[in-house]
Amino acid sequence: VYHYCFCIHCVIQKTVMDTRTATAELGWISFPANGWEEVSGYDENLNTIRTYQVCNVFEPSQNNWLLTTYIDRRAAQRIYVEIRFTVRDCASIPSVLGSCKETFNLYYLETDRTVSESIKGVEYWANAPYLKVDTIAADESFSQVDFGGRLMKVNTEVRSFGPLSKGRGFHLAFQDLGACMSLLAVRVFYKKCPSIVQNFAFFPETLTGAESTSLVIARGSCIPNAEEVDVPIKLYCNGDGEWMVPIGSCSCKAGFEPDNGNVCRGNGKKCTSVLC
Repeated sequence: VYHYCFCIHCVIQKTVMDTRTATAELGWISFPANGWEEVSGYDENLNTIRTYQVCNVFEPSQNNWLLTTYIDRRAAQRIYVEIRFTVRDCASIPSVLGSCKETFNLYYLETDRTVSESIKGVEYWANAPYLKVDTIAADESFSQVDFGGRLMKVNTEVRSFGPLSKGRGFHLAFQDLGACMSLLAVRVFYKKCPSIVQNFAFFPETLTGAESTSLVIARGSCIPNAEEVDVPIKLYCNGDGEWMVPIGSCSCKAGFEPDNGNVCRGNGKKCTSVLC
């Protein structure tokens, strides 16, 4: 029995972490102690969520780090991070320092094990072997703190990184250099092309490649009551999780005919071919 999608442009997103589903404290590592703080907050729809916030805009030389728990990458070579956040408009804060920021940095660290809770020293954080993903800026900043009045302007940004190959998982790290902001939600996922029947051939779910431009070859096999007519049978899974460039095909065997596009059913006719 085949379970598949007929949509060649369908994309599967496999979530490996989503803070919106947390029912208890997230327990991420933060340094220094007066930097990022975990609090219960609300999203723009007034749903209760676990958030991290920092707002040391009146103190110079900020360098606040926040490290997630260990995330299993499940063999994915490229990971996507969807971040929902708010940032306070520096110009709206009276007497704020010129070092006030409206951006933050995203990093990752590949590893086979969880970074110990005891690793919180300045030396470790200063020399952590993180790889930078991007500096993330808000499309919209807010000037008044008022969830009820819907004056909070929530930003959603998606970033990806890879190739991942050095460990079975990774940690994400957020670096604040002097912003007044909140991380409302962080979702981490990877993409797969869905199982599909194309040209009477079945192709299994396939992980996308390490780069956004990667093309991963998937070999197909003829569906029941079909046979190869043009080989090799393959599809390419692109970096966005969509199938493309079909090569080769199968067709219904003698005595069977197409039904509903990609199924071969008996036509009730007597077959005299030696292939029957």
